Amino acid sequence: MTSTAATARTGYGSTLTQKGALVFGVVFLIVGIAGFIPGLTMDTGSMSAAGHDSMAKLLGLFQVSVLHNIVHLLFGIVGLIAARTATAAHLYLLVGGIVYAVLFVYGLFTANGMSAANFVPLNSADNVLHLILAVAMIVLGILLPRAGRTGTTAR
Repeated sequence: MTSTAATARTGYGSTLTQKGALVFGVVFLIVGIAGFIPGLTMDTGSMSAAGHDSMAKLLGLFQVSVLHNIVHLLFGIVGLIAARTATAAHLYLLVGGIVYAVLFVYGLFTANGMSAANFVPLNSADNVLHLILAVAMIVLGILLPRAGRTGTTAR
């Protein structure tokens, strides 16, 4: 029989923070897979491995490349792994949010340009989404409790 404290640390979805990391992980996995599916991604024939020259667009809006899709897949896998413990989920949301904030700032300088620095690639729609993701993940990482329902903490 496991204790409540052990459950709060190791079970998927034991805390709201873990549920948040799990949701983000699943969404990133879906987006990463969708980026390779013709129909969901327009102009898949023009998708490059990396770089600003990839003209493929997920849902006709978000510029993607093979690298961009792989990053989403990896971010999703990390989210699923992080959802196993409250502490890891907390870090995933905070650090992931910071990564997306950095991507947003990076995108401000490289998106929609033909700069070689735009290796992900990014466009204006990506920038808006990255800002939303950054804010959402950081806010959830800060506000969601890492404690189980019984009041035990996993900090």
